[in-house]
Amino acid sequence: MGIIYADLRVSNFSHPELEEISVNALVDTGALDLVIPEHLAIQLRLTDLKQREVHLADGSRKLVRYVGPIKVEMMGRDCVTAAVVMGDQVLLGAIPMQAMDVIVHPRTEQVVPNPESPNVPSFLAMGARRQ
Repeated sequence: MGIIYADLRVSNFSHPELEEISVNALVDTGALDLVIPEHLAIQLRLTDLKQREVHLADGSRKLVRYVGPIKVEMMGRDCVTAAVVMGDQVLLGAIPMQAMDVIVHPRTEQVVPNPESPNVPSFLAMGARRQ
């Protein structure tokens, strides 16, 4: 599979009066969180939540800012999440992808709405029971 990018709109969920920003994100299903560069966190005036430790590919660890709440929108779907601040590119990880119920289509190598729920995002609640 090749390198996949997706167009997103991000905004500060706590400050809807601030303008949303369009970004082109690297899609990484092996990563968990949303990752944003410092300049984007500043532009969106996101709140520092706490520091997080990130394990890097070279085996090292680094403390980074964890900010939010950030609203992520794509293809008529959205979620509210937090983001790790590091690097110089937006990276879309598995947690916000699952929250928006989007998948990477293996043949077209594009991010698309889940074909099992094309109109309304859905999620699994396997351990929940009806009362």
